[in-house]
Amino acid sequence: MPQIWMTYDELARLSQCTPAEARMRAIHLSLDRRKSRDGATRVKLDLALTAKFFASIREADFDLDCAIEALQKTHRQMAELLAPNKFGPGHRAA
Repeated sequence: MPQIWMTYDELARLSQCTPAEARMRAIHLSLDRRKSRDGATRVKLDLALTAKFFASIREADFDLDCAIEALQKTHRQMAELLAPNKFGPGHRAA
């Protein structure tokens, strides 16, 4: 199982709470905590929080896929509008 370490701010966003509440949750769950070289404390996610993190990534990827699909649809529509007439200028369809 991969190890995922998050700052209290990141954990707060994942848990939809404040950083102070995320810190208290980490203490309550006895999660491993370490001070990083950059000065920020990071918390190692447990299995449940790791699953929640991966689920949030899958949701974000789905939204990205929908956005790409919408852009491709718009591109096709614009290309159709800008495409030259099949028969060219001066030619009348029979």
